[in-house]
Amino acid sequence: MLDRFRAYIRRTYDRHRHRPTFRFLKLLLHFFLSAIMEGVVVSPSHVQPEPSSDPPPFDPKQPGVPISYPLKTLEELESRSYFDSFHYPFNKSRVKLQSAKSDGSPLMPQRPRILVCHDMQGGYVDDKWIQGGSNADAYSIWHWYLIDVFVYFSHSLVTLPPPCWTNTAHKHGVKVLGTFIFEWDEGRIMANKLLATKESAHMYAERLSELAVALGFDGWLLNFEISLDVGQIPNLKEFVRHLTLTMHSSLPSSLVIWYDSVCIDGSLSWQNQLNGDNKPFFDLCDGIFMNYTWKESYPHDSALVAGDRKFDVYMGIDVFGRGTFGGGQWTTNVALDVLKKSDVSAALFAPGWVYETRQPPNFETAQNRWWSLVEQSWGISQKYPKLLPFYSDFDQGRGYHISIDGVQILETPWNNISSQSCQPFLKFSGDAPEDKIRVYVDFEETSYNGGGNITFKGTLGDDAYFTSRLFVGELDFGDSPVYFAYSMKSEGNSVIGLSLEFLSATGEKRSVLLASQRNALLALNRFSSHFNIVIMPHLVTNMDTLSGWIMQESSVVMDGYTLIAIHAVCYLANPNVEGSQIAHEVQNESKYSAVLGHLNIRTCSQNPNLPPSYAVFTDFPPSTSWSIVSKYINWSWNSEKMKKLSTKLLWQLKSGNGDMFPSFNIYVQKLMDSKVSNGFLKEEIEYIGSAEVEAYYISDLVLSSGSHAIKFIIQICNHDGASQKLEDSPFLVIQVQDS
Repeated sequence: MLDRFRAYIRRTYDRHRHRPTFRFLKLLLHFFLSAIMEGVVVSPSHVQPEPSSDPPPFDPKQPGVPISYPLKTLEELESRSYFDSFHYPFNKSRVKLQSAKSDGSPLMPQRPRILVCHDMQGGYVDDKWIQGGSNADAYSIWHWYLIDVFVYFSHSLVTLPPPCWTNTAHKHGVKVLGTFIFEWDEGRIMANKLLATKESAHMYAERLSELAVALGFDGWLLNFEISLDVGQIPNLKEFVRHLTLTMHSSLPSSLVIWYDSVCIDGSLSWQNQLNGDNKPFFDLCDGIFMNYTWKESYPHDSALVAGDRKFDVYMGIDVFGRGTFGGGQWTTNVALDVLKKSDVSAALFAPGWVYETRQPPNFETAQNRWWSLVEQSWGISQKYPKLLPFYSDFDQGRGYHISIDGVQILETPWNNISSQSCQPFLKFSGDAPEDKIRVYVDFEETSYNGGGNITFKGTLGDDAYFTSRLFVGELDFGDSPVYFAYSMKSEGNSVIGLSLEFLSATGEKRSVLLASQRNALLALNRFSSHFNIVIMPHLVTNMDTLSGWIMQESSVVMDGYTLIAIHAVCYLANPNVEGSQIAHEVQNESKYSAVLGHLNIRTCSQNPNLPPSYAVFTDFPPSTSWSIVSKYINWSWNSEKMKKLSTKLLWQLKSGNGDMFPSFNIYVQKLMDSKVSNGFLKEEIEYIGSAEVEAYYISDLVLSSGSHAIKFIIQICNHDGASQKLEDSPFLVIQVQDS
């Protein structure tokens, strides 16, 4: 028995040896097994066992802080018990996959693609906390413009992607897949049940389709890493076929991808290429994820076998480098170059290697450097903006503060990947000389919105200007004005403009500079020879003299043209002016320092998302248009005898569809009983979190002594980055229960 157990651990370790957890587990189990075999007492007599403090078993039906979690048994899948979970409504993604197609059904592009398979520490780490966490250093991805498909992977039977990944990926046009996996002896037993009959294969396929559609993600990666009897293969093929058909029927843009594992004869044999042993499964679904240990000729050979479906072949690359072609890690691009030349797609497995192995000098720099290798080899996969309105505040979904309209509302570390806005296409500049302008997302400087800004720092010649890529788009302009608004703040002479690149249907290129408001005449004279059109802002607003933010708005008409790129333009407003606030350096170079807070592009000055019934309102429906309720109210006491409140808040528009609003900010205000006045004394309004669904769970909110009532405020947010004024936002007051 011990020998079989030891062999199982060895097999598990060999497959997952890149994970520190498994290395530690192997050593620990070796010690315990040796101790048992030799009769050694593993607990020293002088160490007293501590009392058990294990938490009670997880009960998904009980109210609690919303989390994401997988399904571990076929019984859970078959019974549909997940839909009875308290956590189910919180796990829905409300962000639709961004598409420029009018039918809303984006097809996979006919070109080599990048699939990213996220496998980190068993899954469900910081990202399992749906309402966010407090780890500002939590893992995140922000190079979405290099990705076509994102797979959330774990070793549980049914891996359901946490909604934060789906929300963010969809904003960037990236599809998200869950994982359905069978491994080891336990997996073989479950597969026997799934494949017992054609009817059972159909039923489980339909359950998986139902889950994906209900939670808002785009399909499945199928990984049958087990041996099967050849007699089970017909039902396995029927399962793959039926899952693909039901997914396409429910969600035309969905994907089902087969992993190179069990073969058509039932044997578990990784082929590392598309051939007769695995092609029958490939023929029944949308693609195949090949194993990682392929040889240089395999991509080309696979493309020949796939024929006109060669882009549906995703050749695996293990970023940890275990036997993978090119070695992975910092030479991942070697394998990518071969795949691009062979005209097939790539599947990057575990790019969190950068994070897990703590690559120097820090995560941000290492992450940007590693993905820059991917871009150099592969190029850009996603382009945005494609549709209006378009908004970005460059928030990566983590940081040390949160701001709204230039006002800081949170000063503690946080993370919530759902909060990511469209990420800029910043080129890696970490290796640039220190005396040149560096461009980076800054988490320390107070932001305009969210938790980050784009910072530009370095030196700049008086008559020179510096450009930095922000976005690569495919935005068709009509005959109406398009409004560009952005926030900035700077030191001394430093200013920021925007460079817009346009392309006509006949291939004519045009460049437009949206210049800063400072020294307008000089800017017109200076840049007229560099850009086809120079436009000065028609509206300039000083948001707050203390914060230093300035909002600039310009309008552009480019009928018949497509916006293909947006760059930041850094220059000095007053070059060669005596008495400048910036001291001139050697060779007429000056220090440059400026921050870009956000960018908003839309077709009108009013909210385009509201239905006609709300046309009389400037931006948002009035607070009376919303219904707010509180459920699962629970009062308790902490160790300091302070009263606590836990409850679930739910809100919805009384008439209309609340889905038009992408997110909500949640605030609390504690109302104190006062015998002096006829009302309540009020404490400061506190920000407590954000939600993408119309629900939020308040967990153990500590009340102040003397609190008479609690006022919860739901601040409505718009697709263009605007937030409703707190005094106009819907709210709910809960009376504090007497002792």
